Amino acid sequence: MRGEPSCPKCGGRVRAPGLFADSWQCDLHGTVHPLQPVIPPSVEALSVVVARTHVPVWMPWPLPVGWLFTGVACAGDDRSGGRATAVACSGPGPLGGIGELILVAEELGVGLGARYAGIDGPDPGPYMNVEKPPQVKVLAAGRPTPLWLVSGSPDDRAVFAGEAMGLWLWAVVWPEQSGLLMYDELVLTDVRDAGAEVELVPCGALSPRLLEP
Repeated sequence: MRGEPSCPKCGGRVRAPGLFADSWQCDLHGTVHPLQPVIPPSVEALSVVVARTHVPVWMPWPLPVGWLFTGVACAGDDRSGGRATAVACSGPGPLGGIGELILVAEELGVGLGARYAGIDGPDPGPYMNVEKPPQVKVLAAGRPTPLWLVSGSPDDRAVFAGEAMGLWLWAVVWPEQSGLLMYDELVLTDVRDAGAEVELVPCGALSPRLLEP
């Protein structure tokens, strides 16, 4: 498991602010919001991210039957706070087998969602046809939120994206056929507003999807 911050766009090493730059730097992507080391899923890990982030921490709540919280990641430093979050959940897929879902909330240009989606990014706009009706809708913090299918992602996953609370919302699902889960109008809660209910979140093993380069 990584023990130091990395680039949210490529997973590469980043340089901390110093004499020649007042921001975190990636050799490939320049100035970035560093992705903090991912730690095993727990209520405490979730609470740490909730305390530091400026963007929503989206989670299906209640979780689908049999599903578990399997990790959380945050991009940003102590000075700027979290500018992107990723929450992983895993459970029985709609067509059998195990399904995995990563929900990303992020500011423009961070690139964390595009990394999990497997596209160049950093934002989903060029990969969405918003002139057509959205493929799915979720309820995010009580608001109906349309999501469009994102083109150009690898065949092993389904990717949807849209806007919630003025920020990008990505939903990346493995395997691709488990994308059917998104057609059930998932109810997403911003964990920052969940209060004591956070203590009830069932935790599983860390999803390797969060650690993928």
